Amino acid sequence: MKLRLTRPLLLWLAFCLIQGFLVGNAFALDLPKGVTQVTEVEGITEYRLENGLRVLLFPDASKPTVTVNITYLVGSRHEHYGETGMAHLLEHLLFKDTERFQDIPGAMKKRGINFNATTWLDRTNYFSSFAADEDTLNWLLDLEADRMLNSPLQRSDLDSEMTVVRNEMEAGENSPVGSLIERITSIAFMWHNYGNSTIGARADVENMPIERLQAFYRRHYRPDNATLLVAGRIEPAAVLSKIVDRFAELKAPSTPLEITYTREPPQDGERSVTVRRVGETRYLGFGYHTPAATDADYAPLSLAVNILGDTPTGRLHKTLVEGKLATFVGAFSFGLIEPGFSMFLAEAPKDGDFDALREKMQGLIEQVAEQPFTEQELTDAKRRTSKAIELTMNDANRLALALSESVAQGDWRMFFLNRDRAEAATLDDVNRVASAYFKRSNRNFGQFIPTQKPDRVEIAEAPRAAELLKGYKGRAAIAAGEAFDPSPANIDARTESAKLTNGTELRLLSKATRGNTVVLNAVFRYGDLDSVMHKSSAADFAAAMLMRGTHTRSREDIARRFDELKARVSIGGGVQSLTVSVQTTRANLPAVMELVAEVLQQPSFPEAEFEQLRSQSITGVESQLTEPQAIASNAMSRHFNHYPKGHPRYAETFEEQLTALRALSLEEVKAFHQRFHGAGDGEIAVVGDFDPTETETLLQGLFGNWQRGVAFVRIDNPYQPTETAKLRENTPDKPNALWLARSEMPMNDQHPDYPALSVASYVFGGGSLKSRLADRIRQRDGLSYGVGASFSASAQDDNAMLMAYAIAAPENIDKVDAAFAEEWDLMLKQGISKDELKDAVEGMLRARERARGEDPSLVSALQSNAYLGRDMSWSAKFDQALRSLDVATVNTAIRQHWSKLAFTTSAAGDFEKAGKQ
Repeated sequence: MKLRLTRPLLLWLAFCLIQGFLVGNAFALDLPKGVTQVTEVEGITEYRLENGLRVLLFPDASKPTVTVNITYLVGSRHEHYGETGMAHLLEHLLFKDTERFQDIPGAMKKRGINFNATTWLDRTNYFSSFAADEDTLNWLLDLEADRMLNSPLQRSDLDSEMTVVRNEMEAGENSPVGSLIERITSIAFMWHNYGNSTIGARADVENMPIERLQAFYRRHYRPDNATLLVAGRIEPAAVLSKIVDRFAELKAPSTPLEITYTREPPQDGERSVTVRRVGETRYLGFGYHTPAATDADYAPLSLAVNILGDTPTGRLHKTLVEGKLATFVGAFSFGLIEPGFSMFLAEAPKDGDFDALREKMQGLIEQVAEQPFTEQELTDAKRRTSKAIELTMNDANRLALALSESVAQGDWRMFFLNRDRAEAATLDDVNRVASAYFKRSNRNFGQFIPTQKPDRVEIAEAPRAAELLKGYKGRAAIAAGEAFDPSPANIDARTESAKLTNGTELRLLSKATRGNTVVLNAVFRYGDLDSVMHKSSAADFAAAMLMRGTHTRSREDIARRFDELKARVSIGGGVQSLTVSVQTTRANLPAVMELVAEVLQQPSFPEAEFEQLRSQSITGVESQLTEPQAIASNAMSRHFNHYPKGHPRYAETFEEQLTALRALSLEEVKAFHQRFHGAGDGEIAVVGDFDPTETETLLQGLFGNWQRGVAFVRIDNPYQPTETAKLRENTPDKPNALWLARSEMPMNDQHPDYPALSVASYVFGGGSLKSRLADRIRQRDGLSYGVGASFSASAQDDNAMLMAYAIAAPENIDKVDAAFAEEWDLMLKQGISKDELKDAVEGMLRARERARGEDPSLVSALQSNAYLGRDMSWSAKFDQALRSLDVATVNTAIRQHWSKLAFTTSAAGDFEKAGKQ
């Protein structure tokens, strides 16, 4: 259910995905009594209720979905001594029962709501997205209004959730780089709570008095400390009326909101920390105190971090990765309401010179005054930032999480102001802030050295967002799309089919979209079993090398051009297919596809890039050698392997992967591309704002004459019986373990019982918080933070698989195993109930409708249908099959098919240490 956002790196990765600004059409309403319209910026309108609740409405008819997000201005920054982890604990417990709402996760699941909750330094948010439906919106607003003030927070709920939270904590401790980032952050902040991990100290979490947790809840969960956002296909006046009906009666406490006043003093010199844990890969990091998001220096500082940390154009990548001192580099700067920090990270090759890497990286960061940034570097950084903003503005579903961060900075409009500030930043600004903050005395890596003249960095107090944004109007709202009907019949009616002259299938669905966006998926197929034997590594590298240079462009040139075109392009592939995914705009589609064609057809395969990719790949495999998740998964794949070494479906050991990578030559990679890559066998699907005739002509010119490689003959993957086993691997010093269970059976997705078994699987394990397994293993027994199961069947082979997973402490793995076996036995004996069937079918249908309303999901479906010779009527028939199910049919299918299954289990963790406890 919840994203794991308690480690700074994971927070940063998630934040990068949602960073951006989304806008809609302006609207004016006759306001209900007691409601004040505060401001409107670029299609987002803010209202204020008398009790202090802030309301943001963002209508976007182009998406058949609605997003509801409520952000509370409480995070780990607000925790007192002995209360670390309290904000995160509250996030968990707000999914427990209230007097009005029972089994909240189950109720969300049956309504097809995609829900999430996250806790961070300055805020906690609760996010829900669903296919536009008035009843669901009413129910969700009722829920959020109720649990704002009425969650009982019982001792029994805290006790049942304790093992789950502890398991989540241990899962984070498994990450070497996450642990390093946490330690660097902790030494950077001696007094401020930003130095505390959001997950909290184990002693605080395990000994939390329920009375203190209840008091914390009453102190911070209140209407005047919350911002409610509703976005998507909504009618603003009606939604505002609904909100007033449910939230206006809530009373804000008479006690004022708590103000935090701790500020970190200037650092007197560099600080260092060393983490020694089991692992195979070395990392290093540099952290620096930097201003709050409202400070005028924040935007140019973010550009400086981008210039240093971008891949492949950043200074760190070009010097350290291309110079073979590092296999990966990254950088990020947190936008917080109070002065925060920026960080730079590097992953070192196993046999690399670690001291040389540290010295070189430190110089690149701290010697900007001697080697100032250039106008070209700043232009590139601004272009990348502008691209991220524009792509996010075109997708309203990202609005909730994005605005949660800006709300936490003091005002949701900070996104727009910092966008403006970044665009206005000069080269002098960027060079100045890099020199001012990235210096030795402000560094958190290394050792303490006395100095006669301290060189301290003073971080200014953050300006108030209200003062900065007084009278701010923003820009004109971008063009909105049409209210597209995502029904299978309408999709088929709107989709045009065609073929290129070489036989490549086309599926084209043109529609008006927000920001004139368009998405494209292409799969080019090639090869038969005999031709691709022993070529898996060459195939992987042939695809991975395509974006690293053409005969006329370098990797950097390609990245810069895609940034200029505001395009997100990814290319991947393997032994029998080459896959291209594109997101851009109508105006840029021709130029983007011309560059894609150049990348696919004219790669240069630079030797330096090949060696860089090989080094990264080797380091990636080596990093898995001690990780429970990778080890358990590999052991399971190896157990179910029925193919000889060299076969495309053969499951390699880690040692075999490393041997293959070290033996691979650049000539093998080039030869694979020359022999196999081409068009003719494959499919291209396009969805969004484009002209079908012009696009078909464009694709014909670019790919219609691309020479076909070895003709594609699909390699079958039929069901093969496998003896069961209990696999266990010990991974020292890993406090979190992964448990897997797997069984296979002969069935394809056209089997008449496939819909029934899909529903049964959804009831059994389909949901992180609500399912038979979740109710037992997470909610009742408190053994696992994440547990679930899924059932899938091939469209082309009689081969189906039922897979289950759980993460747990090593000492609890046997309990997880036993609980799974008991729940499976109950499923076989009792089947499912009428209520479970009703809720599951309703939830699955709504989730499928929501997926059809998302263009990236829809374009993938059209491409897959072209390959399988299907159209959306297949989906309509599957939906109807779900609606037609009754309990007897499902339970008969369970007994007939699943009673024959036996499971292999695979687990990895520190079982030796667990056995000594």
